Amino acid sequence: MKIYFDTLGCPKNFYDTGAAKYLLETEGYTMTDDPEDSDVIIVNTCGFIDDAKRESIQRILELADSKEDKQKLVVSGCLPKRFASDLKEEMPEVDLFIGVNEYGRLPELLKEMPETKVDISETYDSFLPFLKRDLGEHPYSATLKIAEGCDNRCAYCAIPYIRGGYRSKKKEDVLEEARYLASSGVKELILIAEDLTNYGTDIYDSYRLADLLRELVKIDGIEWIRLMYCYEDRITDDLISVMAKEPKICHYIDVPIQHSSDKVLKEMRRRSTGESIRTTMAKLRKAMPDITIRTTLIVGFPGETDEDFADLMDFVRTQKFQRLGVFSYSQEEGTPAGDREDQIPEDIKQERLDMVMMAQMEISNEHNAALVGRTLKVMVDSSEEDGSYVGRTMYDAPEIDDSVLFTSRRDLRPGDIVNVLIEDAFDYDLTGIETEEEIK
Repeated sequence: MKIYFDTLGCPKNFYDTGAAKYLLETEGYTMTDDPEDSDVIIVNTCGFIDDAKRESIQRILELADSKEDKQKLVVSGCLPKRFASDLKEEMPEVDLFIGVNEYGRLPELLKEMPETKVDISETYDSFLPFLKRDLGEHPYSATLKIAEGCDNRCAYCAIPYIRGGYRSKKKEDVLEEARYLASSGVKELILIAEDLTNYGTDIYDSYRLADLLRELVKIDGIEWIRLMYCYEDRITDDLISVMAKEPKICHYIDVPIQHSSDKVLKEMRRRSTGESIRTTMAKLRKAMPDITIRTTLIVGFPGETDEDFADLMDFVRTQKFQRLGVFSYSQEEGTPAGDREDQIPEDIKQERLDMVMMAQMEISNEHNAALVGRTLKVMVDSSEEDGSYVGRTMYDAPEIDDSVLFTSRRDLRPGDIVNVLIEDAFDYDLTGIETEEEIK
């Protein structure tokens, strides 16, 4: 039986798809990159915010419209976990809906294809033991999920209702998976979780991310380790020290702070304050002057006043984050913020989003212009038809951050790490040439 996967959403979804593919292959199923050549089409969906839901629904309908009578269509992931009963009524062309906990039973489900059309567990098991994953033809960069679920219960977020409470993966399983990835050719490990910095609190009774990093850096073959989805209030002095000391750990950290106004942060049910955020950013920059801090913000949260937004704009301009993404608040069913009556009009949310992005574009230009004339280490991601290459510095995560377009006299492959002299800078990208000049 041939299976085609179509994956939408965040890196955690792509991680789940990779594990599901490998599990199916071990049970005799075959993967295909062509939906028309498949017996079963599986759409792994995102249901986090309105835009993601719309994208997922549109893709399901496109595949449903094009599939043959003999083909089966399965919808998995966050969207059916939240809205299975509604989707079952509105999408009769879908043969099966499964949630985020059913991937381990996919071989069985596809073989039986239950008539109920919905198979979604209401309970959340402990983290599955280490499973190998489908890594593609030339793996060099891979995510490594170290925890599942979330306990933070932010007022705007539905993730705990989708993925359950926080469950850390045992350190032994994380290390086993990391060694497997390294033996498969992976050079860059991207650590992911809903809350990376909470790692270990549920099974070891204390924050253990720093200890885990001390073990991961010992693995031969791994050259870059990147930290994504870190909560500000759990970035400990020990974690900062390990990041600064260990050369394999990228001087890069993703810290979704969401806002700077104390009033808004409190109403969001965030533990941070404007002062604590500024203090933590200062600690990171003092320990690693070259660190790139990525963050995300939400504008238009219910009750956000002009004064709150002015506080946020001042924060953006003074903190000068190298990487920043901003979302307009999405009213999510079943969340405390979604039930509030003081929702912000869409036009005001869009206006505020545009203002933040305009300010950030100037900041990004300033940061990039300062890199012209410097030599940076760049990991090759792909090659262009004209013989040039596209890559990233250690200060850039794949898919979401800046790229470096450069030329080389050598024949390079994805995953190669080379020195590139930066010759020009743009809003979000750099250009350069490979050089033998050493990093200073």
